[in-house]
Amino acid sequence: MVNKQTQQAPEKVSFAVSGAGQGAAELEDLASLVEVAGVAGDVCVVTIDTPETFRFQEALVYLARSANECMFQVAEGRVRKLLQVDGMPVLFEVGAGDGQTLHLRFMNGKPNAAQQKAAVTYVREWLDLDRDLAPFYALAGEDAVLQGLVERYDGLRVVRIPELFEALCWAVIGQQINLTFAYTLKRRFVESFGEAVLGHWLFPRPERIAALSADELRVLQFTGNKAEYLLEIARQLSAGKLCKSALLTLPPDEAEKQLVSIRGIGPWTAQYVRLRCLGDASAFPIADVGLHNAIKARLGMERKPSLAELRELARPWKNWEGYATFYLWRSLT
Repeated sequence: MVNKQTQQAPEKVSFAVSGAGQGAAELEDLASLVEVAGVAGDVCVVTIDTPETFRFQEALVYLARSANECMFQVAEGRVRKLLQVDGMPVLFEVGAGDGQTLHLRFMNGKPNAAQQKAAVTYVREWLDLDRDLAPFYALAGEDAVLQGLVERYDGLRVVRIPELFEALCWAVIGQQINLTFAYTLKRRFVESFGEAVLGHWLFPRPERIAALSADELRVLQFTGNKAEYLLEIARQLSAGKLCKSALLTLPPDEAEKQLVSIRGIGPWTAQYVRLRCLGDASAFPIADVGLHNAIKARLGMERKPSLAELRELARPWKNWEGYATFYLWRSLT
C-alpha cells in the first residue's frame, strides 16, 4: 500500500446506490457528500451499496481466471485497479464490505471529488451493478439450460470492460487463439505501449497505437492481419470516427453495423463488445467456441450444437442472450 492509515479513522463516503436513477443523482452530489463527511486521516474509503442479486466472490472468480492479467491485480479477496482521471493516476482497491456492500479504498493519496466520482462510476459499470437482474433470473429459473447455472452461480454479473478501445483490442487479440496466448499478447501489448504508474498499468492510448507501424506489432507475435486491425481501430478512435458515447445512442443493430464496418471487426467481435463494453444484455455471440462447448457439456451432447440448434435454444432468452452466454462461459471454469 502507498498510504498508511493514521490513528484517525479513514474517511468514509457512502453511496446507497441500488438503482440506476438513484445512483446518477447521488453521484452528482458527490462533492457535497465529501464535504459533509469531512477529512480524517490520509485514507479515503468509499462504501458502495450493491444489489441483492450480486456476489462479489463470483466477480473475483472471473477476474482471477488468468495469472497473466496485467490490467488489474486480484489478491486476498480484493482487486486493485489503476485509472487516469484528468491526467492524474488514481489507484484504488475494491473488496467486500459489510453486508451487501463494497469498500473502495484509494491507495495513492486522498482523491478529489472528481476522482472519487470517476472511480465509483467505473466500478459500478465494471461490475454491472446498476442492472435489474430480476427478469433474467425469472426466465432462467424456467429454462432447462440455465436453471442449474443461476442456482450454482447466484449473484454472478457480467464483468465489463468500460473502455471501448481496450474492449475492442482485447476482442481482436483473442480472435482464433487460445485464452492463454491471448493474455500473453495483451501483456506484451500493454507493457510495450502502455504506461506504468505505481506498479500498475494504464492501457495504451489509441493515439499511441495509431502512430505505430504494423511491424512494431508483429515483433510481439501479432499476425499481420491482427496488427493491421489494431492500427485501424486505433485510427478510428483517435480521429473521433468511433466513440463509445455515440454507439450508446444507437439501437443495438445499428451499433453493431457501425462496428462491423471497421476492418477486423466481424459479428463475433461486435457482439462481444456490445456485451462487455456497451452493456447490451441482448448481444449474442452465437459463433463463440466457448459457448458451443458449454452447451455441449450442459446438454451431454456428443457434438457441438449447430447454429440452428443454438438459435432454437436461445429463443426463451430474448433480451438476455448475453447474460445467458456469460453464465455458460462461467460453467467452463
